[in-house]
Amino acid sequence: MLSRNMFCGHLLNQPMSTSSKSFDLVIVVPSYNEAKSLREKKFFSFLNNHPDVAICFVNDGSTDDTLEILQEYQSKKPTQIFVFDCVENQGKAGATLMGMNYCAKNLEYDKIAYLDADLATPLKECYRISKKLKGKLTFVFGSRIKKLGSRIERSYFRFFTGRIIATFISNILDLGVYDTQCGIKVFTKELSTKVFDRPFISKWLFDVEIFFRIIEVYGRKEAIAKMKEISLNKWVDKGDSKVKMSYFFKLWFDLLKINKAYKNT
Repeated sequence: MLSRNMFCGHLLNQPMSTSSKSFDLVIVVPSYNEAKSLREKKFFSFLNNHPDVAICFVNDGSTDDTLEILQEYQSKKPTQIFVFDCVENQGKAGATLMGMNYCAKNLEYDKIAYLDADLATPLKECYRISKKLKGKLTFVFGSRIKKLGSRIERSYFRFFTGRIIATFISNILDLGVYDTQCGIKVFTKELSTKVFDRPFISKWLFDVEIFFRIIEVYGRKEAIAKMKEISLNKWVDKGDSKVKMSYFFKLWFDLLKINKAYKNT
């Protein structure tokens, strides 16, 4: 279960805004010091064309004007934009967890996703992938595989280090997933409440834990049948990652801790 202080303490400092409208998709967007990178026109244009979608921005203890900007967004489009304020910085894992649980408690929807605030994965791609979530599938996620006609732009260094990490993670999970760390994942509401029911071990490698938790929910065989990796048509590296380069060395210890915690999964 979630720590009461971890979740409810922040709710007390957040003006609550709820909606009785039912959405097909809610997109959670963790936002830390994004004042200069938020693209208002892209968010509003997308929502204007997709009335069945809502966006929940999570201000992750930003020290710039991010919160003020997000509150302005909400005032302009209160029926589709919701803002949750983490008073203290939680890291992407914590902020995403907060947003997911806030939405589960206050909004009605069928599917929920999380997406990076820099829109490296475009909103349209998130929506397209969400439409694949049907039938027996309860979890779909994007993959940055270059293919004919796609636009996947990554620096050589990030691609190289990313493949090393991804290969190692894939071996730990034993699922044959190409890209666990792509920042676009979509869940049914029911599955999301089970996956985001407690804090994650790592602030940045929580994507790995998500796969382990889904296996916990269904068992390995059924989990494989209920998830699908989908190639992105577009993903553009914005070059302003909040993850410090020094974390490349620390992440191996996080992976070991995660593997140990879920070794019987």
